[in-house]
Parts: sequence; C-alpha cells; structure tokens
Amino acid sequence: MPLLQGPEGVARAADALAAGELVALPTETVYGLGARADDDAAVARIFAAKGRPADHPLIVHVASVAAAESFAATLPAAARQLMQAFWPGPVTLIVPRRDGVAAAAAGGQASIGLRMPSHPLALALLHAAAARGVPGVAAPSANRFGRVSPTRAAHVLQEFGPDLLVLDGGDCEVGIESAIVDCSRPAPARPALLRPGQIGREQLEQVLGQALAEPDAASPRASGTLASHYAPAATLVLVSAADWPTRVATAAPQPGVAVYARRTPPPGWWHRPMATEADAAAHELFAVLRELDDAGAVAIWVEALPADAAWDGVRDRLRRAAA
Repeated sequence: MPLLQGPEGVARAADALAAGELVALPTETVYGLGARADDDAAVARIFAAKGRPADHPLIVHVASVAAAESFAATLPAAARQLMQAFWPGPVTLIVPRRDGVAAAAAGGQASIGLRMPSHPLALALLHAAAARGVPGVAAPSANRFGRVSPTRAAHVLQEFGPDLLVLDGGDCEVGIESAIVDCSRPAPARPALLRPGQIGREQLEQVLGQALAEPDAASPRASGTLASHYAPAATLVLVSAADWPTRVATAAPQPGVAVYARRTPPPGWWHRPMATEADAAAHELFAVLRELDDAGAVAIWVEALPADAAWDGVRDRLRRAAA
C-alpha cells in the first residue's frame, strides 16, 4: 500500500481513524501508531499490533485545549500553564481522566496523558479526524513494544509491513519522545517529571515557578518509562568516560561491535560518529540505532554523554535501551 501524503492522504487517514482503523502518523517527536481514543476496541488494536501490555497507558493526541478538556475530569492550573507555554509541542501532561472516557487508552488508570503535537500533518490529521467525530487519537510510537522508535515512514513499514496506512510526514524533527509531566495529583503535591524530552526540566520549572518533583510509588504509569525500552536488536553498552581509555582507546577492535561516539576511536574500529550537540543527537539517535542494526552490528558501544541537562532526554533513552 503506498504511503499517504498531502491533503488527500490526510483525508484518507482521517476516514480510517473514524472507522476504527489503525493509522501511523508523523509527529515532531517520533511516528505514532494511532487509533481513535474514544473507541476501546480500536485502541485494543494498537496493543495487539505492538505486543504492548494493555495496562501500559497510551498518550492521547488532541488538536486543541477544548479537545483535551473532553478527556479530562479537570485541567489543573499547572497543566494549563504548561499547555499555554509548550502546546503545540513535545510535552505530554498527565491529568485526571473524565469518568467513562478512554479507559483503554489510559491503561485502566484514573489519569490520562494528553499532548498536542506541533507537526503540521499531525495537526491537520487531528483536525480532520475531529471533523469526523474523533475527539483525539491515542498513539504510542509506531514500533513493536520495547524496540527502537521510528522517526521515518520507512521505519514504520519496516516494523509493520505494507498493509498499515502510513501518513508520510518526512523525518521527525525532534527524534525522541515528548517529556511527560504528571499534573494529576491535587495540591500541595507538585507536578513531577516522569520522562525527560527535548524540553528540559529547567524550562518546565521556569514556567511553573516551582521545582518539579521526582516520580515516586504513587506516580501514575506512563508511556515509555519502563526500565527496558527503545532497544535495538544489537546489545547496547554504555561506555563510561572512565572505561573509554581501556575499552576502546587502547583496545583491539571487536568484530561486529560498532562504536557510536563523539570521539574518534583508533583505526580499525567500526565508528559511527555521534552529533556533538544534544538536539542533533536526539534527532539522529533512533535512526542511527536502526542503521547499525540493519548493517549487522551485534553490539553497539555508546560513548558516555556530556553531564549537562540538555542531554537528559538522550541519556534517558540510551539508559533504557541498554537495560
């Protein structure tokens, strides 16, 4: 089945969503595997296609704050502050869920994750779907559960084959999934950062005027926060700065081992250069892991990242991929 493109592709994808079918859609973060969030049977198709546990919640993508309100029992002040500052954009907000709405998408929880993506085709699709009676689209990453997220339409086809409708929006600009902020607990509990993303803790805290809490045992389950996630087929190993000299710099190259690093290893190593800026590294990360898998790497050794907060999103994805 050819990739869907342009206004005609958006219309066809919106028709499919309204009919309860699955559609892969581009966002600025990664491609999502979408179904109408108000139809538990349609959402069940996402879990089945991905092999994802049904209690692992999905993020619902909406075209407007009004659409978000249709899924939320309430939108706390902190959530509204972050919506105003960062929507549309790569921030997901967890809020109390409206009774009787999107239970399957929420993984059975009393809270729900909401996001308004900034990718123009994603927004066009969400608006077109809304015009057909679809209030929001549940859409985790369009890959098999726990594997590397897709940042190109070709990656989605590689995961699910040619029968899935895929709206082609080109390469994803950001390249890693959204930050997730839990705003579901009433004051005096502070919002908590459950997953870092391109938009960092400092930016979020500046808008909120308070420090974000850390996740704890009472935090809701959230997409992409399991200890092991985002994993390539190759074994991924994080090489610390302390280990680099003996493991790579003075060691003989290892067969089948690719070194993904900002520093250039000695001659003979299979070296895939890593971008030196955090945003560029995030943009390329999942595509590089897929590239190395496709090239036959049995292991990927990744150089330790800079310690500054700009790298938190990439660091989080690599830590989970190495688990």
